[in-house]
This record gives sequence, C-alpha cells and structure tokens, in this order.
Amino acid sequence: MILKVDNIELSYDGKIILDGIYLQAETGKLTGILGRNGSGKTSLLSIIYGTVSPKYKLIRLDEKSITKKLYKTGLVAYLPQFSYLPKHLNLKQAFYLYDVSWEDFIKEFPSFKPLLKNKKDEISGGELRLIETYLILYIKVKIILLDEPFSGLSPLYIEKLKTIILKIKKEKILILTDHFYNDVLDIADTIYLCKNRNLKLIDDKEKLVEHGYLPLKVK
Repeated sequence: MILKVDNIELSYDGKIILDGIYLQAETGKLTGILGRNGSGKTSLLSIIYGTVSPKYKLIRLDEKSITKKLYKTGLVAYLPQFSYLPKHLNLKQAFYLYDVSWEDFIKEFPSFKPLLKNKKDEISGGELRLIETYLILYIKVKIILLDEPFSGLSPLYIEKLKTIILKIKKEKILILTDHFYNDVLDIADTIYLCKNRNLKLIDDKEKLVEHGYLPLKVK
C-alpha cells in the first residue's frame, strides 16, 4: 500500500505553516520526518490523520483519493505527543479495549508484568509512553502515525521499541517524527526534513548539515 499526501497548505492567523507539502510513504518502508520545534511536523501528522483541516490537501491510497477524514476510514492510528489513555482504565482494560495482547507485550517487556491492574497515574511517564506507543503499533490498522514515540524513554526501551517498529513496518505504513534524530536515522528508509514550511527529501545525512538541522561536526 502506498500513501501519498500532496498539495497541503496550512495557515494559522494569516501565518503560513505548511505550503505545497508532498510526502510519500509505503508498506515495508519506514518514513521519518525531522525538523525543529514549530516547523510543522505535528500539524502535518494531524492533517494526515484528519483532526486538523488545512486550506488544501490531497490524500491518496494506492492512487485512490481519500475524500473523508482518514481517521474515519478505520485505516489509521495516531500516537500524539500527549498521553491518550483514559484515566479510569487499568492496563488490563486498556489492552482489551485496543484488542492488543498483554501476553505478547510482557514477553517483550517482562518487568511490566506487575502493572496489569495499574491505572495511568500509577505508572511512570516513560513506562506509560512505551505502553501507549506499543498499543498504537499493534492496533489492527494499515497506517501508523507516531509523534515523538521515543520521548521520555530509557535507551534500553528505545532500542527494543526500534526493533518492534522494524518488524511492524513490514505490514503497515509507518510515519514517525522524533527529536532523537540518530534513532530516526537508524531505522528510517525515507527521511524528510520539515523546514521553511515545506518538506525536503533527504538522501544523505550530510544534507541535514547543509540545511542547518545538524551541526557541522556530526558522527
């Protein structure tokens, strides 16, 4: 499956945020979006998902135009930067609600086993972020949008999560943005840089230096 997002124009209070955006993502390839704070990355994901309405947009799946908001198609799941799980649910209820296997989760993260009956306010921020990202990845949809999935995670959890993402991309379209650029570069097949209201396709890490996103001396 191939997702194409084209001709996006978004303004707030007369200020142009995104202009002439084009992005392509497909099953089997992880698409990463880099960019500084305020560059429009989150707005772009929200437009694709359907919760932000731009002045113009064209979204196609396998060259078929999607005229309704994408989240209304049942094809997409979106991890926002904020926590999304309802406060009244414990983890057992949350995994049941999202139809994701708790048993498979604790095989990957056995230290979480005692948390089954815990609610979100009884779980650390990093643990909650990992759980919510895992749930989004395993929801039965074809398109996954991840906004800052590595935020607040320990290096060990990030590495495990990257392994899971690489497995998931074989069967789903995955679009990811994060400020942990080395981790994004490590797993992404296609990289875009969000800058000056547009997306620039990056085919070499040195281009990130040329565009001023990375410092001159970069490993």
